[in-house]
This record gives sequence, structure tokens and C-alpha cells, in this order.
Amino acid sequence: MKDELLDFDRAQTLLAQAAKPLDRLQLVTLADAVGRVLAVDMSATLDLPPADNSAMDGYAIRYADYQPDVVLPIQQRSYAGDMPQPQLPGQATRLFTGSLIPAGADTVVIQENTREADGQVQILQAPAAGQFVRKRGMDTTAGQPLLAAGTLLEAAHIALLASQGLTHVQVVDRLRVGILTTGDELVPPGAERAAQQIYNCNGPMLAALVQKTGAHAVHVLHARDNEPDLRAAVRTILADCDLLLSIGGVSVGEKDLVKPVLESLGGKLALWKVRMKPGKPVALAHIDGKPVVCLPGNPVSVYAVYAMLVSPLVRRMQGRAVLFPPVGAAPLRTERPRQDSREEFLRVQWRQEPGQAPELVPYPNQDSSVISSMPWATGLARLPAGVPVQDGDTVPYYDVAHWLS
Repeated sequence: MKDELLDFDRAQTLLAQAAKPLDRLQLVTLADAVGRVLAVDMSATLDLPPADNSAMDGYAIRYADYQPDVVLPIQQRSYAGDMPQPQLPGQATRLFTGSLIPAGADTVVIQENTREADGQVQILQAPAAGQFVRKRGMDTTAGQPLLAAGTLLEAAHIALLASQGLTHVQVVDRLRVGILTTGDELVPPGAERAAQQIYNCNGPMLAALVQKTGAHAVHVLHARDNEPDLRAAVRTILADCDLLLSIGGVSVGEKDLVKPVLESLGGKLALWKVRMKPGKPVALAHIDGKPVVCLPGNPVSVYAVYAMLVSPLVRRMQGRAVLFPPVGAAPLRTERPRQDSREEFLRVQWRQEPGQAPELVPYPNQDSSVISSMPWATGLARLPAGVPVQDGDTVPYYDVAHWLS
């Protein structure tokens, strides 16, 4: 067991590398691929567009046929989906956005710069050679890289894959996560609660965080503070899941029993006292090759530790290429200088008035038990350890919209 405080960045890196990406792959339809992680590199299967087409409604001509105020006979009208006849010299083809460019034509004159009458079109403004022609392969070229393995598939990626005529894609199987809450003081929401008890919000919250990160919360179990209950819950989770996340019970109190239970199952627990606030007690073990991460018990600590330390591990196990989302920065608004021996992660709102620079406004009560601060906050502001932070100082900002996705 490690007694020293572990640097936050070091803890984040160690946790992110605590497991390898899953090697289970799955073939899914594009309709089921949103939010999944691409398992293999993809190459384009065809040129896109597959043929030259018009970017505007107008008239296809040979640029060599243009002269000021030239009037050209209209040889054909071609709509998107039609196959036009080759362009005849000295003539024009009426076409529309997406219409194929007739063979021999090389320029599109937009309809606003023309006048059509009696089967002829007069060009009122000089076109540029090749204008408004979408060239074959302008978007994608067959055989060229399309998407890289590790891409988190969103709607835009689905559009790109569908444009290639694909119906299925190979993705990494969903990460299966088991959640274990502990504590005799907790009762499930909806149950009868005694005066000395509180409702268990950590289990539902952590399950929601796991699902928001694209994993599947297979088990959300609660164990009383005794070793047989804890051991049974851990065994159930490890039998069905790739990752176990426990909450509470890893300190040094008489009822902090998670450590001996994990050790009895073959896990060697490294208790990191991470130099962060909230969330100092974080532990990592491996049992049967599966990572077990133990989080502190206060709800805000669970929220912050999952966002900052656990979500990169989840993304790695999912096979994502990007483990660490971008970190922003903005001036912090504070009524007094702030300084702590640990790096402090404040719940803040990113605010920006029109024409003004952004700023980070902290929630008034930063106690780690204040649940109402979490839906209020847009992210976490990181304050350096041992350094006074004054009003207006620029600090790193972790947007939970990115760090929890």
C-alpha cells in the first residue's frame, strides 16, 4: 500500500494504462453503430462523387463556347438521377443541383446569370472556367483512408460510411462494467428510510456516468459492510464484467473491508492517496486480469474521480484513439485567494456574455457532499497544489460534456 500522495497527472496516466483495449469485436448495422468504437481501419470503396456533377441549378456549357451575351440552344434538360447525353458543341444543357455534367461540358452557369426563352439560354455574366462543377472523387477516392480504428462513431461518421454503400461496420464490443456500492447507512431510492440512513445516489449516478461514456453497466450491486456480502458481490461482478468500480470502503476504518476482500480474491490493492480534492482515496487492483478501481464515498468525489481518472481508462478499454479530451482555460472568479496542498477541482460554470471574455464561476459550496452542485456545474476548474489563485487568474477547465462522453 502506498502512503504518499500520488501526483494527479501520474495517477491519471497510470489508471489510463491499467488495462488493454478489449479484443472482442462485433459486426453491427450502421443504425446500431452510433456511440460505438470502430474496430478496424476503413478505406473508401468508391469515388465520391462517383461522377462530375453540378453544385448549382443552371446550365452546363463548354467554356470555349462562351462569348459576351452568347445565346445557346438548350439541347436537353437533365435532372439529378438522369444520365445526360454528351454535350454538343455550341449548345447548353439545363441541369439542377446534383445533375451529372454531360461529357464534353466543363462549366456551369448559374441560372441567376442567364435568361431562358424559346428553347435557348442567354448568358448575361461571364462565367469562370470550371465553376460550380463538383469533380469526381472531390470528397473521397476509392482505396484512400476513410476512418481510423478507435474512432468513436457519431452521426457524421455514419453518413460517411453510408455514402460508401456500407450497411455494416465492425466495432469493439461494449465494455461491461460492474458497480458496487457499500455502506450500511445506504438504502435504495424508493425504500423505507430510517432516520440514520440516506438514499444511495452513488449507484444510479455511476451507472449513468458509465452509460454516458458508452459502456454498459451490467451490474449495480450494493453490499452491506461485512466480508461475505462484499465477497459475493465482487465475485458476481467479476464473472460478468470487464471492469469493476466500487464506491467507499477502502480507507482504514473498522468497516472499510473492500481491501481485505479484494486481497482474499487474489487482488493486490494499491491505495493511491491522490493529490486531488475532492477524491483523495483512489485504489486500483487486478483480479483475474480485470481492473478493479475503488472510488471514494462522497457523491461529488465519485463524480470528479470518474471524470478525471476513470473515464480515460474506460475509453482505453473501449479501444478509442482519444483517451484524454481537450482541456480549456479561462479566468476564475473568486472572492478570496484559494490555495490547498492538493490540486483542487472546483465545480464551476463556464459563462460568457456577448462581447466579453469567458469566465469560470464556482458553486458557492464546494463541500464534496453537495449533490446539487453537480447538475449546476458545466465543468471542473483545476487549481494547482500549493499555489495561491487570485480572482481573475486563468486556470485549466475540464468541460464535463467532453470528459463524460
